[in-house]
Amino acid sequence: MKPAPFVYLAPSTLTEALALLHQHGDEAKILAGGQSLIPVMNFRLAQPSHLIDLNLLHGLDFIRAEVDGLHIGAMTRQRTVERSPLVAALAPLVHETMPFIAHSQIRNRGTFGGSIAHADPAAELPAVALALNARLRLQKQGSERWLAAAEFFTGLFATDLSPDEMLTEVLIPPTPPGMVTAFMEFARRHGDYALVGVAAALTFTPDHTCREARLVYLSVGEIPTLAVQASAMLVGEKLTDELIATAAHAAASEEIEPSGDIHATAAYKRHLAQVLTRRVLQKVRERVGD
Repeated sequence: MKPAPFVYLAPSTLTEALALLHQHGDEAKILAGGQSLIPVMNFRLAQPSHLIDLNLLHGLDFIRAEVDGLHIGAMTRQRTVERSPLVAALAPLVHETMPFIAHSQIRNRGTFGGSIAHADPAAELPAVALALNARLRLQKQGSERWLAAAEFFTGLFATDLSPDEMLTEVLIPPTPPGMVTAFMEFARRHGDYALVGVAAALTFTPDHTCREARLVYLSVGEIPTLAVQASAMLVGEKLTDELIATAAHAAASEEIEPSGDIHATAAYKRHLAQVLTRRVLQKVRERVGD
C-alpha cells in the first residue's frame, strides 16, 4: 500500500513548525519517528493533506536533569533514552521499560514524545508516564501549557491535544525517597504488542510500609488504566503474599476493561493481568529488601 497524496513540509525551527500546524490544523499530521504514523498512512487509515516533518528541528532532542525533575525532549529517540545513564539513575522505571518497546530498529527511529502523543493503549510509555505522574509540555503558536499525564489521554488513540498543538517535552518528577518501581508485560513474541502490561510505582517508609502506590495497566482498555482501588489496598500495609494476591485479584476483576481479539479473549487478559500484578509486586518487594 502507498499513502494518499500529501504536501510534505520540513520546518527547521519550532516556531516555523507551530506556525504550519496553526495554518493547517487537523488537516496536518506531525512526523516524528514515523514508526506508528507511516504504517497507518500506508494503509490509508490516516490521510493527512499535509505532513509536517520535525526531524530537521533542533532543540527537541535532549535529556537533562533540573530541580523539578528529569526533562526529556519529545524528539529524543527511544534508543537514546534506553541507553542514557541519567535516565537509569533518575527514572529507573523508564529505563527498565524501554527494552520492551518493539525492536531495537524501531527504537532507533521512534521518539519518546511520539509514542506518548500517539496514545496507543498497547504502548508502554503512556502507561509509564501515568505511573510516574509525568507532566507534558504542550505548545502551539503563541502559547503553551503543562498537563498531567492523567489528564492527557482521553480515549482510543485520542488525547487532549488541540489540532494546532504539539507535545514538545516530558517532565518526570524527582523520585521521592523510598520509591521502588517495576515493569512487566506479556507478549506472544518479544517485540510484539503486549497482550497485557503493568507498571508499578510504590513508595515505602523505612520500615517497608507502603505509603503510596500506583498500578497502571496497558492494553486493557482504551487508555492507560490506573487501578485506583487495588493501589489503595497497598497503602499503609506491608507487601505480604496475601495482600499481593488480593490486590492483583481486585485489579484484574474490577478495574480493567480488556476486550477480546484474535490473540486473546478478555478473560485470558484478565488472567494475565492478575498474574503480572502478582509478579510485579513480588519484584517490588524483592527490591525493597523485605
